[in-house]
Amino acid sequence: MKAIAPGTVIFHRHRGYGVITAVNLLTGWISARFGSERRTLDLHLGCAQVSHACGEAIRFPQNAPHRMPQARLMEMVCALHAAGYQRLYLYNWPQASGLHWRWHLFAGPRNWMQRPLRPGWYGAGSDYNMNPVLGWGDQPGASATELAQALAAFDPDGLSQALGRDEDHSQWFAAACAKLLPDYAFSFEMDGFQSGDELPPLRITPVRLGVPPYSGATIGWPPGWARLWPHKRAHLMPAPKFALETG
Repeated sequence: MKAIAPGTVIFHRHRGYGVITAVNLLTGWISARFGSERRTLDLHLGCAQVSHACGEAIRFPQNAPHRMPQARLMEMVCALHAAGYQRLYLYNWPQASGLHWRWHLFAGPRNWMQRPLRPGWYGAGSDYNMNPVLGWGDQPGASATELAQALAAFDPDGLSQALGRDEDHSQWFAAACAKLLPDYAFSFEMDGFQSGDELPPLRITPVRLGVPPYSGATIGWPPGWARLWPHKRAHLMPAPKFALETG
């Protein structure tokens, strides 16, 4: 199915050609403006009266688009690893509300807890659902190759830091992609984990509506994660030390 995003030209059986002004990939509802009308019209993509401008039907219930970008990011990272950018890492985790997932790309040293922040290298599903782009000049529905080319053009210095070998992680990542793509993505979820406990399998989440729960082989955590907390105690932030004032 073609990309659905703000700016997509559509055709309505009774109103003619229009432009999508807002989209919600979770529900399939869009707002669109037709002709010279000032007010937008709310429509559902499952309605048979709406199609792409070229006449291609929009089959949202049968072929729903990605509601989260993690699988697309996994495909791009896997391709970049194969091209020699093995020091590129993808961190996924759920938001505190549990409604969406966040993602963060980083390059250079493989430090899962102290990841450098670069503009455009991180985002949230709550933003992606309304405008399915990743934030580095990419187009909605871009392929893995197109995403990598856009990232290289947007931040060549940042991507250059990913050049190098990290065979342990790249092999783990390629195996995870082979098991999960194109319908599932992994999530680093630490709720209830205590240091010294055995790490549970990674949580696997469908990236599109209508995909059944994951039932394949379990996936372990990436290399280096189990050694983050070597002591059998909870991973707590150190308590701040305050100087006592004496009168």
